Amino acid sequence: MEEVIGATWLPLVRDLVWLQVEEHVQVGRIRRTATALAEKLGFSGTRTAEIGLAVTEIGTNLHKHAQRGAVLIRSARDHEVAAVEIIAMDRGPGIGDLGLAWQDGQSTAGTLGLGLGAVERLASKCAMTSRPGLGTVLFARFLASARGGPDWGTDVAAGVTRPIGGQEVCGDAYAVRREPDRLVLMMCDGSGHGPLAAFASDAAVRLFREMPAVPPEEVVARVHAALRGTRGGAVGVADIDLVARTVRYAGLGNIAAAVLGEGRKQGMISVPGVAGHQARTIRAFDYVLPDNAVVVLHSDGLTERWGVDHGSDLDSDLPVLIATTLLREAGVRNDDACVLVGKPA
Repeated sequence: MEEVIGATWLPLVRDLVWLQVEEHVQVGRIRRTATALAEKLGFSGTRTAEIGLAVTEIGTNLHKHAQRGAVLIRSARDHEVAAVEIIAMDRGPGIGDLGLAWQDGQSTAGTLGLGLGAVERLASKCAMTSRPGLGTVLFARFLASARGGPDWGTDVAAGVTRPIGGQEVCGDAYAVRREPDRLVLMMCDGSGHGPLAAFASDAAVRLFREMPAVPPEEVVARVHAALRGTRGGAVGVADIDLVARTVRYAGLGNIAAAVLGEGRKQGMISVPGVAGHQARTIRAFDYVLPDNAVVVLHSDGLTERWGVDHGSDLDSDLPVLIATTLLREAGVRNDDACVLVGKPA
């Protein structure tokens, strides 16, 4: 395999389970699931207990103050370090003053709860976004130690997946490569649902992580060839040039892609086809990347009827918060869903 000098990969993220928070008893399931994951990752008993406390605070206050709350529990790991990540989202009344909400002892209608200050202290990284009338999204990462650990490019790119109702495995997957002057986003939506769809999308991710730096149209062509014999799927690759401030995008099938910047949403073109089965033409198209722009890829588990003002702050929010807000606002329950957000500096 040809090495890409200076290239790094965002950690492999496995979205373990989405849990609804409608009954208080569900808070216990969230705690047990999160602590079981921490134990599996080899965390100490003390750290596992801290995670259980933080997750209980998040779940309890979702139940008390939010509407249609849900919690995603997932793992993230690179070659040396692993983490438990918690994402909570709701359609509650929202929080008007986020700074006040982080302070100890604050518990007003619309906050995620009494213990946000404690959650922030126990987490290795913690962030939140909220919009009055729409709801709140909170992200917390727990490493084996509350302090230190890798950056992992959290400020640059992040994604989130959710399987179709009734399935435990999502058929959509993504990967991100960072280079000194580029950021490359890749997504595959495996055809259908369940393990066979996930097999195809995981194969696309593995190939992408193994190949050298090539133009996005060649990435799509190689994935198309590699997915023969699988269910196949839709594939999209956005190659962001951080120096020239451009995006070169190649998509095959129903991956939606857009550049959000200067107050508007610029859609990017995917050509018809199914990777692994049908691809008459694979083409790439070039787009201008405005200052402070955000690049979004998503599967057809989201509608395309969303805009720049979808409920998150593109200037200040982490990519994971933007992605989760988009999932909340545009996600549909009758399909696997995946959102990937790149936020180049």
